[in-house]
Amino acid sequence: MDLQKQPPVLRASDADRDRTADILRDALAEGRLTAEEHSERIDGVYRAKTTAELEPLIRDLPAGHDQAAARGRAPEPAPARPSPGAVPPVADENLVAVLSGSVRRGRWRVARRTHAYAILGSVEIDLSEAIFEQRQVVIKAVALFGSVEIRVPENVSLRGTGTGVLGSFEVDTLDSPDQDAPVVYVDGFAVLGSIEARPTRGKLVRDLHRRVRKHLGH
Repeated sequence: MDLQKQPPVLRASDADRDRTADILRDALAEGRLTAEEHSERIDGVYRAKTTAELEPLIRDLPAGHDQAAARGRAPEPAPARPSPGAVPPVADENLVAVLSGSVRRGRWRVARRTHAYAILGSVEIDLSEAIFEQRQVVIKAVALFGSVEIRVPENVSLRGTGTGVLGSFEVDTLDSPDQDAPVVYVDGFAVLGSIEARPTRGKLVRDLHRRVRKHLGH
């Protein structure tokens, strides 16, 4: 029997519900929905368990058509380098470990540019629960007889440019399925040391879309 393949059922995330609620709010403000229609659909948003249950709530709205069209296109890869002027040349934050260790993790606001120096020591930068307030982030890492380890959420993009001299520079290239996702750029130089940047599987920036839209003034 020739059975038609059914599309996969995807569980809705908090970010999916927030995006749908934002579309409904805008539709209410534009007069496309009445207050009663908006209230009914918002109730549906927070009852939805899958993305398939969210789609009918915005199917008759322009933003819903745009979202459906975007799903049909493969996301463009993140650029190899930050946009000119997007990231300052001077560091907003410096992490230094000399014969010691330096750790940055948990809920913290990511600077546009962070410099990490590990000299006979180690620096750990964990962005998996951090707050991103900008689209492009640069981390410059220098390891001299030391190590710099960077972890990012799996729904951001990751790029790396660097080298290792009798050492290693390893950055896992990552492309987010979200076209608006932040991009983390790692520039590094390791001498008899190591620099490593990888995604943390299962860790997501859950309200990524809303934060980026707020930052851009939308």
